Amino acid sequence: MNLELALRMCEASVKQAGREGALISVAVVDAGGHLVAFQRMDGSEIAGPALAPGKAYTAVAHRMSTADLAPLVAPGGELYGLAGDRYVCFGGGIPLRDSGEGRRVVGAVGVSGGTVAQDVACAEAAASLWDGG
Repeated sequence: MNLELALRMCEASVKQAGREGALISVAVVDAGGHLVAFQRMDGSEIAGPALAPGKAYTAVAHRMSTADLAPLVAPGGELYGLAGDRYVCFGGGIPLRDSGEGRRVVGAVGVSGGTVAQDVACAEAAASLWDGG
């Protein structure tokens, strides 16, 4: 993950948000969950600067999309009780994998501000620019 690509990913997410009619915050993190780039649209929700990086961090930490993680942390799920200060376990976080044999997670994108479906669509728009490094 590098800054140039992370900024392009943020821009792709913001453009998708415009098409979706959503006001979002978007974060791109590296393999350690450290913030590489962040953008917040004018008028977006107050929680976005915390939730978008949280979704990206969660996607890296658990090596899965936060939409797929959500049912696992719900009551009765095998990971119930996992969510804490750092984990955000609802749709909008997508891990980015390298193209090697192990498909190692090397970063993630997180989006917050729209509906869950809008957040996922905006995160997917950003992730579509990732080519596996």
